[in-house]
Amino acid sequence: MSNNSFGGAGNSYTTNVTYGGAQPQGDGAAAGAEASVVKDTTTASFAADVLQESRRQPVLVDFWAPWCGPCKQLAPALEKAVQAAGGKVKLVKMNIDDHPAVAGQLGIQSIPAVIAFKDGQPVDGFMGAVPESQIREFIDRVGGKGGGPQIEEALAAAAEARAAGDVQAAAGIFDAVLQQTPDNIDAIAGLAEVLFEAGDTAGAEEVLARAPADKAEAPALAGVRAKLALAAQAASLGNPAELQARLATNPNDHQARYDLAMIQNALGNRAEAADNLLTIVKADRSWNDDGARAKLLQLFEAWGMTDEVTLASRRKLSSLLFS
Repeated sequence: MSNNSFGGAGNSYTTNVTYGGAQPQGDGAAAGAEASVVKDTTTASFAADVLQESRRQPVLVDFWAPWCGPCKQLAPALEKAVQAAGGKVKLVKMNIDDHPAVAGQLGIQSIPAVIAFKDGQPVDGFMGAVPESQIREFIDRVGGKGGGPQIEEALAAAAEARAAGDVQAAAGIFDAVLQQTPDNIDAIAGLAEVLFEAGDTAGAEEVLARAPADKAEAPALAGVRAKLALAAQAASLGNPAELQARLATNPNDHQARYDLAMIQNALGNRAEAADNLLTIVKADRSWNDDGARAKLLQLFEAWGMTDEVTLASRRKLSSLLFS
């Protein structure tokens, strides 16, 4: 039994709740709740879907009924706001006609009612079909803005670990973030890039595949995919010493210069790679259907728009094209 008082959106509630029959189960029982941020629950599964899951992240419970007009008005706005929150909270819906016990134990006398749970306890709530802006404010209040300060701090710590060369620590932090927010694009891109840089291209591709379909084309993910594609291409290009020998004999061997640039990029020698592609553009813009310029733009995407080599090489390219 738990005794809690909480207020939200101008309402105050007092609960005296006994959860008979549905006791919190192990993490394995709650794992199914991670499949979606919105799901239905029952009296029997309430403990696992709400109490246990709320120990991992905030869970909102929407108490509704099929005959309730305001419930039908609130539902799409509530689900939209939860989906847009990017994993900060989960939404569990309970039909009180089919499952009246929990609502009765919570003392809910009017619907729709939305109650937020954290660490197995109700902490906040509101009643009525409130505007979407008010729903977003409620989610920010219980879930934290921008994914919550803990997620932001973890991502910053992972970035610091990468910068310090502690790849294993960075990977561990990114993985921990993904356990809490599986669709966090920054963590997906970060872990995939760490794995790629460690030589685990298969692992990097597996992590990228976790991205939700509606976020699959995010710039951060596109950059990692570009690196994977370039590395795969460079692996088939041969010995750089032989390419350099060909260029010493014939500086206009654009294919040798192009292949050498791909190898240089794969080895991390980005400035040299860019200079070789710029040399081709300057010598013969039409070579390989303007292939050197197209590849340079692909490299810019892989390196990042604010990368120093990208910025310097883009200036050089613009000078060649528009001088």
